[in-house]
Amino acid sequence: MTLFTHPRRSHRFPIHRLRRVLRRKNPLPVARAHRFGHGDDADGTDMSDDVLAQYREQARALHERLVHDHDVSVVEFLGATGSGKTTLIEHLIERAPSDEAIGVVVGDVAGDDDARRFRTHDVDVANVTTGKECHLDPGLLGDALTDLDLNALDRLYVENVGNMVCPADFPLGAQARVLVVSTTEGDDVVRKHPLLFEACDAAVINKIDIADAVGADIDRMASDIADVAPEMDVFRTNGRDGDGLDAVASFLTDVRAAGHDHAHH
Repeated sequence: MTLFTHPRRSHRFPIHRLRRVLRRKNPLPVARAHRFGHGDDADGTDMSDDVLAQYREQARALHERLVHDHDVSVVEFLGATGSGKTTLIEHLIERAPSDEAIGVVVGDVAGDDDARRFRTHDVDVANVTTGKECHLDPGLLGDALTDLDLNALDRLYVENVGNMVCPADFPLGAQARVLVVSTTEGDDVVRKHPLLFEACDAAVINKIDIADAVGADIDRMASDIADVAPEMDVFRTNGRDGDGLDAVASFLTDVRAAGHDHAHH
């Protein structure tokens, strides 16, 4: 598999654009800039000159290419390093119908550890190393897709770089963004990272089996999510044993069905 490395790419605002954004009375709308193909369009703010608007347009083009042109259901997983994203995706692959062709794009700052794990499941994998970048962007994902046969895929999982801040502003054209947090991050993790929760469609509270051992209150975490994103679906899982993953798989089946409905209209 091709190794995509973009160590010199930078997505920081040019200083003159950053100053212009900071002077605005109305800040950029970070929240709800996530799902594509579900009537979740921009709110009318004129962002044509902004860097983030350009990335959003690229994400929309990716959505059209993947979901509508190739009929591939795309789900992005986000969360901190160690939250359990890779393990959850592995469980979902194991639960998939035998005739479902799955591809995975893995984003990491360096290395191919997660990519090698996915390859043991006999799925197509593209590994993206971002160097100093703390997130994937539509350009990086688009480059990675050249290593996959989109005509043969039914489902594409995108595992973003482990980070709870940077990915919020950079949608990738997925039908759903799923944020994975673990009890080991502390039960205040939601309150510390509200923007990323607002930018996603579902949340997974993982490692519930060790919540007592690490002193995390799962109900408090779920309540905080409800406060930050009242309409968000929330799942509680034990990634080690796969408990709770059936509900996540069912949710993603519904996401795929909703995507097909939209495509036919």
